[in-house]
Amino acid sequence: MLLENKVVLVTGGAQGIGLECAKAYVAEGAMVAIVDKKEGLLEPALNKLGSGHLGIYCNVSIANEVQSAIQKTLEHFGKLDAIHNNAGIAHPSKALHDTTEAEWDELMNVNLKSVFLTTKFGITALKNSKGCILNTSSLVGEIGQELHAAYSSTKGAMNALTRSMALDYAADGVRVNAVAPAGVWTPMLRQWNSEQALPHLMEIYLQRIHPLGYCPEADVVASACVFLLSDMARFITGCILPVSGGAELGYKNSVQG
Repeated sequence: MLLENKVVLVTGGAQGIGLECAKAYVAEGAMVAIVDKKEGLLEPALNKLGSGHLGIYCNVSIANEVQSAIQKTLEHFGKLDAIHNNAGIAHPSKALHDTTEAEWDELMNVNLKSVFLTTKFGITALKNSKGCILNTSSLVGEIGQELHAAYSSTKGAMNALTRSMALDYAADGVRVNAVAPAGVWTPMLRQWNSEQALPHLMEIYLQRIHPLGYCPEADVVASACVFLLSDMARFITGCILPVSGGAELGYKNSVQG
């Protein structure tokens, strides 16, 4: 199994991409600590993972809570082999001038400060295990997204952060990579789609932006994440891996589909 005896901490791990990744890690032999601020989702998520795993309530933008989550993981498992920084938010859907200061700060804190905090408190353990850091980015960090300037900026920054961290920690044997999906059917995306003026047309749009022909479920991202955390990717660091069905490749003919 690709992750046998590895210990992986996944932020935002109680639903969506995070939970699918946690399930995939467990299937490949890992022990998992899922971290989430939606406390009511932790127990159902753990039930899906099976026995022996850990669920930790934590707001990833608060330093002492992140430090505590890392410490609990180390106390429970005795080591830490990987941190998957998956927690993130995408709202609000606004142009930058309509975005409030509070909304801007929340996006920066959840999507970026969280990476700073997990690294600050987890890097010593990762150096000891010659482990990995994996960040969930987004294609919009490279190409932008209408009415999501603040969100896109956090993902662009995450890509730069991933590459810089890869350089900083390479000498310690710690690899740092990111995955960059386009659309993925998660609870967050389904909720967003339901709030659109014409949800059915938006669903068609979300299918069509992927040249492979469909908007995927989160398991496709999980498969890529398993690879990047495994020894199969032992000589890969600083990579922003598109998991996008080719969405970054260019425009498609609107008639031919």
